[in-house]
Amino acid sequence: MAKQENIQGIEMLNVGIAGHIDHGKTSLLSKLSGKFADTHSEELKRGITIKLGYADKIIEKSGKKRYVSFVDCPGHEMLMATMLSGAALIDAAILVIAANEGIRPQTKEHLIALQAKGVKNVIVVQNKIDLVSREEALKNYKAIRNFLKGSIAEDSVIVPVSVQQDVNIDKIIDLLLDIKIPERDNESAAEFLIARSFDINKPGSDIEGLHGGVVAGVLKRGVIKIGDDVEIKPGIAEKKANQVSYKPIKTKIVSIFRGNYPIKEASPGGSLAFETELDNILTRSDNLSGSIGSIPGSLPDISERIKIKYDLFSEVLGEEEESEVGDLILGENLMLSINTTITVGKIEKIKGEEIELSLKISVVPIKGDSVGLARNINGHWRLIGYGEIV
Repeated sequence: MAKQENIQGIEMLNVGIAGHIDHGKTSLLSKLSGKFADTHSEELKRGITIKLGYADKIIEKSGKKRYVSFVDCPGHEMLMATMLSGAALIDAAILVIAANEGIRPQTKEHLIALQAKGVKNVIVVQNKIDLVSREEALKNYKAIRNFLKGSIAEDSVIVPVSVQQDVNIDKIIDLLLDIKIPERDNESAAEFLIARSFDINKPGSDIEGLHGGVVAGVLKRGVIKIGDDVEIKPGIAEKKANQVSYKPIKTKIVSIFRGNYPIKEASPGGSLAFETELDNILTRSDNLSGSIGSIPGSLPDISERIKIKYDLFSEVLGEEEESEVGDLILGENLMLSINTTITVGKIEKIKGEEIELSLKISVVPIKGDSVGLARNINGHWRLIGYGEIV
């Protein structure tokens, strides 16, 4: 039964949970939200987060109330593409570092990924303090503070926490309530970043009770109301004679949910799910993940090419041993993270600080959107820089 509490007017905040694998991200999310986000069978079996996990919670203290949408970002080194997709959806982040393990390769990679995506509000959680001595905890605290120097999180609060013992969880909630809500753009044409799409109908449901396909993600700008017509791009992939093309699809919004709360109109902030008139064949199994929804005719054309103004890091992140990032090479393939889209592009032109690439998966190139750049190094995609679409 959907909750009927009126959430109209409550401040909305999107928060990502980032950090190295097994440092306690998903457990922390469970404490903060009351929900265990790893809901896919393979994730439960393997004990790691593979896809982006979501959980929503109204937090309040001393009369202050805020609706928080949490995004649990994967920490495994093979899943950085998914983590970058999560970073595109968030206003703030909680970076989790286990006191008994310290700074690990993906800790560095996640911090730089947050920086590449422009996430400026970072709370650092020093987790598992119950597993170390007081002296070890202090030593680890100093190491974390040194690690943060020169980064977007240099001045961030470091909160010593034991998720298992419920120590200092309330301090994290205090900090979440203090974060300044980013200014929202309600006036521009809607831009809905689709992170998931699925079929909510149970097997054997009566035809009269069937629901249309659902798309979920974050409204980056604009407003969408029940009854609005929406165009989704790139849309559905079609393969003919070994050539893949994309077909935009149009539909109508049937209902809107923010978490478990039904609403009539959606504005930016907080995760959202839209029930549409689409056949569930089109939305099941994340078929529309990475697409963008908007008012028909307002999005740029789908493109198989993209131009990026880029900036490279000084060193390769995510590896045990540090190594320099070499220059980009004409003809090499890079993995690109654009909003919730992941694609691979071949460098066709290099001119100064700009590159042009031909893409394996078409995108909707919106000028000014941030892009994460990764290079295949020893069989792993490693984050080497970032840029913006020009």
